[in-house]
Amino acid sequence: MQESELELLRERIRILEQENQGLKEKSAEAIKIVDQIKALEFYQAEMIKLQQHIEKHGKKLIIVFEGRDAAGKGSLIGTVSRYMNPKHYRIVALGKPTTEQKTQWYYQKYVEHFPSAGEIILFDRSWYNRAMVEPVFGFCTKEEYQRFMNDVTGFERSVSRQGVILIKLYLSVKKSVQSERFEQRRVDPLRQWKLSEVDLQAQELWDEFSKMKYKMFQKTDHKHAPWHVIRSNDKHKARIEAMKLILNHFDYENRNKVLSFDYEPGIIVSLEDEMQMMRDTRPDLFGNS
Repeated sequence: MQESELELLRERIRILEQENQGLKEKSAEAIKIVDQIKALEFYQAEMIKLQQHIEKHGKKLIIVFEGRDAAGKGSLIGTVSRYMNPKHYRIVALGKPTTEQKTQWYYQKYVEHFPSAGEIILFDRSWYNRAMVEPVFGFCTKEEYQRFMNDVTGFERSVSRQGVILIKLYLSVKKSVQSERFEQRRVDPLRQWKLSEVDLQAQELWDEFSKMKYKMFQKTDHKHAPWHVIRSNDKHKARIEAMKLILNHFDYENRNKVLSFDYEPGIIVSLEDEMQMMRDTRPDLFGNS
């Protein structure tokens, strides 16, 4: 065999080895995805039991999903509700207020979607738009913001007294992870619709959002509706832990005794730990808070 033929053979072997390695990596990734889906399904089955419990006992549940853009709110809501009976839950994601809504009591457009007995309502963003997004982008006045911050805990206490169970989730994501997810949206034709003008400004306004987040936690955490912080840099872990958190609010029938409902360290964190982390990482913003 001539040297040129040997060289061609070596090159062919090299290409085949690369292709084989690529197939191995794809296979490993596929196995990982299947394992993650199976892990989610154990808790999604529990969510069905919880929904049946809510319906059977005539309970009213609201779950608020808050967090920065690309924190994973929409995908978490999809995971939570994936197998639930659509007759007894609703996802509420309100757009810009209409001219008429701007003249109404601020909470009115949200209250219109509150649950009847046996219903679960999942808010993809909520009245807490006024605590972060609206003041950062100038969509409300300083007076409107301050009025909200003064009134919201009273509003939520009133909701609680009416028999509504209110669970407030905040998905906390790193700035670098948010940037990566924005880039994924930009280059993926199936996700480009998610990338808005507001998203494009989120990175440069990161510090402003951080300040409003800190104030929101300081002023709006209370025993009737405490904040639950879920660090969502790893979406899969965040989804598992969020479902555990929701399920652990209830003593529902036929709970899977084999399944673990203990939280994985570092995913669900206390409000105090989240605020301490913010002070430690950005003393220039929160050093005296």
